[in-house]
Amino acid sequence: METLQYTEELIREFLVFRGFTNTLQSFEMELATDIGKGFQVDKLMDLIFTVYIPKFQAEKLVALFTFFNQCLSSDTTTTTTTSSVVLMDSLFKLEVSVLRYYIVYAIQLGRKETVVDFFTVNGNDLLQKSTDDWTPWFAIPYLRNPSLDPQFRVYFSKEWYDALRLSVRNFFSEIFNGTHILFENIMVLEFLSVFTSNGILHIASLTILRIPALLKISSEKNTVNRLKKDIKQLNLKLTQLQALLEEKESQLQRSRSELRNGTSGSNTITERANSSTVLSGASEENLRPSASSPEISISSGEVKTDQALTAGGRAQSSVNLTSYKSEIGSGFLSASEVQNWGIRDSIQMFHDGPHIETGREMQGEEEFPEVNVEFQETFLGHTSPISRCRFSATGNNIASASEDGTVRIWTYDSSIPATRNATIYCGAEIMSLDWDCKSDRLLLIGTADGGIKAWNVDAKRVVCDLNTTATYPSVLDLKCSPVEPIFVSAAASRRQGSSYIDTLGFASLTVWNMKTWKPMSVLPLGEDPPAITSLCFNHNGKILAAAATDGMIHMFDMAAGLQITGWPAHDSAISSILFGPDETSIFTLGSDGKIFEWSLQNQGHVLWSRSRSRLCDLETSSHYRHEMALDATGRRLLVTSGSVRAPLYQVRSHMNGLKTLPHAAPITTVDWHPTLPIFVTGSADNSVRVTSLL
Repeated sequence: METLQYTEELIREFLVFRGFTNTLQSFEMELATDIGKGFQVDKLMDLIFTVYIPKFQAEKLVALFTFFNQCLSSDTTTTTTTSSVVLMDSLFKLEVSVLRYYIVYAIQLGRKETVVDFFTVNGNDLLQKSTDDWTPWFAIPYLRNPSLDPQFRVYFSKEWYDALRLSVRNFFSEIFNGTHILFENIMVLEFLSVFTSNGILHIASLTILRIPALLKISSEKNTVNRLKKDIKQLNLKLTQLQALLEEKESQLQRSRSELRNGTSGSNTITERANSSTVLSGASEENLRPSASSPEISISSGEVKTDQALTAGGRAQSSVNLTSYKSEIGSGFLSASEVQNWGIRDSIQMFHDGPHIETGREMQGEEEFPEVNVEFQETFLGHTSPISRCRFSATGNNIASASEDGTVRIWTYDSSIPATRNATIYCGAEIMSLDWDCKSDRLLLIGTADGGIKAWNVDAKRVVCDLNTTATYPSVLDLKCSPVEPIFVSAAASRRQGSSYIDTLGFASLTVWNMKTWKPMSVLPLGEDPPAITSLCFNHNGKILAAAATDGMIHMFDMAAGLQITGWPAHDSAISSILFGPDETSIFTLGSDGKIFEWSLQNQGHVLWSRSRSRLCDLETSSHYRHEMALDATGRRLLVTSGSVRAPLYQVRSHMNGLKTLPHAAPITTVDWHPTLPIFVTGSADNSVRVTSLL
């Protein structure tokens, strides 16, 4: 019943759209008198035997059977079985019998000219497509008394007419209603068509149930939803099995390590005992660090870090920072103070005062609990590692790029039309992606050969193909203004180097007009400036933040086209930069894995920090630029990883972070939905995953 109602609404919508108001009124009247809410074979019988044949509407009768042939042939094109072949053959023979009754009915009423007209219009088609011999029937209008002719006598009998009506009723009831008519020698699993010598069709049983295409729309939609639920369950089971596999591999590695350490002699046993003492909180005088354990001394205070190797080889630390409590007070540490102390990795500061975390107190990213997932979709449309993924401005579409120069536009939500889905072949490595902030219509693509393409998702074509100068061929980042029809490109020259950062030379920042697709200005960076790796606009597009490979942050006034401030933020290159949610702070991610939140009200002061050095694999970093993404609330920070899981940090929170469900390879790109708790991760395993959090 629900399927019928949905189909009826589709018909109403179509009739209103086409302006068929009279048809709509007739349709409503028919629905008002419809009691069975299903296929009514009596209406079809009346149409054939009470309207078309008595009124000699041969063209409509032929068109009706042509329509049924098309319907059934469309059902059998995908699967050709014995039943479907017999079904089509039976319908054809039934059509022959009905047309012969039309001729007989006309002869009985003395309308021989009607028979002649029928053969004039349809004669050639009957001879070409019919296996039955129609040749004798062309003579029937010229016979004096065809009802007495032995060849035609049976077709003039009442018994033949009654059998024909019964055959027609049974055939269409079986197809559209699934009403199994029982006869002698019934067979449940296949359709049998048996013709007697008189050409009458008897139906035994039928397994093919013909459902109108409109009714299939709703059922197919339900099938898709059911399959999606099955896929979610399978993905969840897959992640559970992957987690179990990781746990077993970790246990195996620990067992092997313990076995090796167990055979290395008494020194290892002593070190293990000392490590246990440290972990149990023993006093410093009981510690016996081994010769290989580093001791870090800081000249400006009494900070010492004694490390002892655990059985698994992981370093544990004990830090005494008592003498610094009075120095730190309730303020923030400046960048220079953090650098001088050399302990940025273990300091976390909040608005209510600094929060010092020791190695013993701070939980490693590997030990973070998994995120609670509502659903997860995996996109497998790429054939090489993923380099960039970006949600569109509304979050309805996702653009993902891979190393082979392919960009795919797709959607994870089945309720969103897939009309914008597309594959774009750029012919060069994709280094940057960005959507127009004011709509989902334009996608900007930056390549490693200096190309900037503007793709219109509605027109499904490149509307503009720009190029940077030959001096700056690598388009490292693109950012569209949230207000003005402009975007900024960060291009870089090239040089020889062993890692990704080392290959980047000097920088060029160009402002482009998105109406004329021409450069407007070049933002000043000084002489021979280091490459700019990441860009970010504030909410009104008046301020542009840029991060450089020398660890500097640059801030530009877009109205004046000038740099207004800047400060050194990292000892290494900055891979990613983001404005905080209230725009009183800015986040930076260094290539060494260090994350800082900097105050914009008190420049150079750190509000919050994290170190993910263990997840910043050097081999991965040589091929990919690590990046981070903030959710809509600004409280959760997702970061790429050299591991198969990405860390999800709770910004300015005493709570530990979370970790994503695993890919099969390092996570190379991340992004958040603009409004919902949904994020996307791309991996070197060629897959892209969309995850919705509970």
